[in-house]
Amino acid sequence: MKYLVTGGTGFLGERLIEKLILEGNQIVTCARNEGKLIYLKNKFPSLTIIPGDIKDVLTCKQCCKDVDGIFHLAAFKHVRMAEEFSLECINSNIIGTINILNETLDNSKIKFIIGISTDKVANVNGVYGATKYLMESLFEQYEKINNKTKYRLVRYGNVLYSTGSVLCIWKEKIKKGEEIIISDGKITRFYWTLDEAINLIFKCLEKSKDCTPYLPEMKSMYLGDILEAMKMKYLPEGKELKIKKIGIQKGENFHEKLTSDGLDSSQVEKYKIKEIYDMI
Repeated sequence: MKYLVTGGTGFLGERLIEKLILEGNQIVTCARNEGKLIYLKNKFPSLTIIPGDIKDVLTCKQCCKDVDGIFHLAAFKHVRMAEEFSLECINSNIIGTINILNETLDNSKIKFIIGISTDKVANVNGVYGATKYLMESLFEQYEKINNKTKYRLVRYGNVLYSTGSVLCIWKEKIKKGEEIIISDGKITRFYWTLDEAINLIFKCLEKSKDCTPYLPEMKSMYLGDILEAMKMKYLPEGKELKIKKIGIQKGENFHEKLTSDGLDSSQVEKYKIKEIYDMI
């Protein structure tokens, strides 16, 4: 089969491309960063790369030509940056999604499109969560229009070490013994591994009947426990870790939910510090 993976140069996208190619599929991906596209092409020689932005209609038409399905991973997903750069977030998460979804109406060969959503949708408190909420609504509307394509969504929390994650920043700073900035150690977030995130995508395609967001059962972590585990694992011997607390920031929730009427991340089972240590 021939598939499009938008956002293929991202943390999740690269692993998904690897899995799909190993299964014998032809893969097309697009991204704005030519350097990362060339890196991917060198790693996966059979990969078709298209430089461009999904906010551009022509790019989307090039990407979707002759594909059998779409894995829509491209997103502007940094919560704090979305508050400052709202237009960029809207262009990627809404305009880009509309352009890709329009291709499913014009191309009868496309059997499915699956989008990646977030727990920020269940309790919208910022630009990023709002754009993903609208993305889910768009999938629902297109599903009503077009019964020849399967419209599917997965919704989950955070993936360990995803691009731009605070874990990536903390790890490097802790190794150097530099000051760590944390909003509040009692904040909780849903977390899981990259492989779990990839597996959910395929489970959704196999089991989901419509575009209702497909939800996993997720455990959560205290940010303070993550920091403690990273300190134990990466702080050089003899170094003392300096921590600066800045409080909850604009666009952030203290706790998250996967559904508006479900348990929040402070109420579900937590990973123990030893478990986090092994995961990071």
